[in-house]
Amino acid sequence: MKKSIIIYFSRADENYAVGYINKGNTEVIAEYIKEYTNSDIFKVEPLNSYPVSYMDCIEEAKKRTMEHNAPIKEKIPDVSLYDVIYIGSPIYWGGMPEELITALKGYDYSGKIIKPFVTHEGSGLSGVPGQLKEICVGASIEPGLAILGSKAKEANDKVKEWI
Repeated sequence: MKKSIIIYFSRADENYAVGYINKGNTEVIAEYIKEYTNSDIFKVEPLNSYPVSYMDCIEEAKKRTMEHNAPIKEKIPDVSLYDVIYIGSPIYWGGMPEELITALKGYDYSGKIIKPFVTHEGSGLSGVPGQLKEICVGASIEPGLAILGSKAKEANDKVKEWI
């Protein structure tokens, strides 16, 4: 049996189309995946939290993306221990938040299977598959799952089908 891990970034607080939430939309999807796969799970946390306000958050995300400066609290687990890696992300400025990029860089992904999933409000997978191809060299990037953030809590069946 293949060993798997879910690595994701998610943000609560004020979100587009859903208002204030206690748990980020991507985290909701990550938990559904864990339920069906019994994968290990790791949440990438920014060293410096994003602002609570959605508008302030997107401005900060833009700045971090442009500067490629987004330190994280701790490194992801050793990916060499896993065969399948689920990578979850909201869409920030057409791709993954810079913190997730920081977390994923510098590892050997040879022979790994990457299964991307995103939450969004109209952009689908956006640039995430391309980013993962650049970062996770040697991995097989499988077709991803894109869930509307405003429908994340209702996406359990879509997640199950995708798995």
